[in-house]
Amino acid sequence: MAMILLAEDEAVLRMLIGDTLEDEGHLLDIACDGEEALQKISHNQYDLLILDYMMPKLTGFEVLTRMKQMTDKQAVKVLILSAKSQHAEQEKMRAAGADDFMPKPFSPLELVRKVGDMLA
Repeated sequence: MAMILLAEDEAVLRMLIGDTLEDEGHLLDIACDGEEALQKISHNQYDLLILDYMMPKLTGFEVLTRMKQMTDKQAVKVLILSAKSQHAEQEKMRAAGADDFMPKPFSPLELVRKVGDMLA
C-alpha cells in the first residue's frame, strides 16, 4: 500500500483516478491545483506523485521543478498526466525529473499497471 498525492484540477478525473487507486489499496491525498499540491508535498511524505501537467496556480511542471529542489523530496517518484503528449513535452518533463508520463485520455487499467510498475 502506497501513499500517493494526486494533483488534478478536473473533478471527474480526480474521482475516477482516486476511486481506481483506492480500489487497489493505495492511500490517496488530493490537490485541486498546483499550489495546493506543492504545499502538501512540503508537509507530507509520499511514495508517488501524480501531477496533471496543466493546472491552475502552478503547472505540473512548476510543481515538479520546485519539488526537486527540496532535498528530502528528490527521490519521490513522479508520474505526469497530460493531454500534451508531444515527444518534446515528455522529454521536458523527464529532464525536470519526472519518472514517467501518461497521455490523456488513458484507461484506468493502464494507470493501475503504470502505478504498480513505478512502485515496484
